[in-house]
Amino acid sequence: MIYKTGNLFFARKVKQISFILLFILMCSPISLMAQTSKEIIYVGTYSQNNSEGIYVLEFDRENLTTTTVQTIHDKESPTFLALHPNKKFLYAAYREGKDAKDEAGTVIAYSIAPDTGKLTKINEVSSVGASPCHISVDPTGNVVFLSHYKGGNLSTFKILENGGVSEAASFIQHTGRSVHANQTTAHMHAMIPSKDGQWVYASDLGIDQILKYKVNKTNGTVDENPVIFQTSPGAGPRHFVFHPSLPYAYSLEELSNTVSVYSLDETNGDLSPIGRINMLNDKLHSDYNAGADIHFSKDAQWLYASNRGQDNLVVYKVDQNTGLLETQGHVPSGGKHPRNFKVDEKGDFVFVANMETDNLAIFNIDSTTGMLKATGKNIEIPRPVFIEQLFIE
Repeated sequence: MIYKTGNLFFARKVKQISFILLFILMCSPISLMAQTSKEIIYVGTYSQNNSEGIYVLEFDRENLTTTTVQTIHDKESPTFLALHPNKKFLYAAYREGKDAKDEAGTVIAYSIAPDTGKLTKINEVSSVGASPCHISVDPTGNVVFLSHYKGGNLSTFKILENGGVSEAASFIQHTGRSVHANQTTAHMHAMIPSKDGQWVYASDLGIDQILKYKVNKTNGTVDENPVIFQTSPGAGPRHFVFHPSLPYAYSLEELSNTVSVYSLDETNGDLSPIGRINMLNDKLHSDYNAGADIHFSKDAQWLYASNRGQDNLVVYKVDQNTGLLETQGHVPSGGKHPRNFKVDEKGDFVFVANMETDNLAIFNIDSTTGMLKATGKNIEIPRPVFIEQLFIE
């Protein structure tokens, strides 16, 4: 074909513009969003039934299946994990000490590979107390908080520049008892930081107290003179959550199988009880019942709590004006002893760790009613007791 000079120049310009447009399209946010992201699930376990410690799994959302990316067995029983707010580090509470004679547990800091979610150990330090059962990180990413059930004490750790942890910056022993047979001594069970990180709330199951500690983010310590909020005798406060946008807080009470509702004074962090609700299904009988875990739905319209014994999750509707709860129903946990569960950050699923049946059960969330529906899909993990989720773009 013969082009005239003007037509040839025009054709070349069209070709150049086409290449430029194609390049812009390939680099656009739409194109980047279309790329497949990875979903990682971290599972903490008790070191029983041939457990391999921490399981790093890649989750296929479409097929509800997982692929094992990595397992880590640095110490015995990594029973609780916590992500750093920047998602670059993960902290694990191990029941086993730094050596065989050490009754204290161990805190291990890991870096997270940005492309795979794999963990690499940064450092480890003694937890100082016996039987660490809960670990958390303040929202500014400066302090790690650790609770010890058997020891009845708490410890805090400064987060270092490389993501590692210092030796214990604070160690505080609780004392006392309460009315239940399981309350002959203090039993620390969780430390939950306030949304701004100024305070941390310590749930002590053994002495029926929630203690508010002032946090020093500079050196990683907490004030040794807490404000004490006394719960109902025999309640056994275990875990604790804040409403993400309203001034309310919720305490799961293991021994009484109840959830207490508190109004939150956001100026000074004080709690005032405003309600309490039963966790159990009155139509079911079990000789043993113990509340375990508590989490909000993504939109905070619903609150979920797990029961061991009846082995179910209770679904509450949250009144967005008063913060009070209304029971919507109970859903079987898909196994035995649902010690922990994770609400999917995209709002589609709930993953339930059934410790005694060695499985993670996956449930769909009905966004209209808040109720859960079993998918029939299970992830087999020996003695699972904690679940965390990470999205890798």
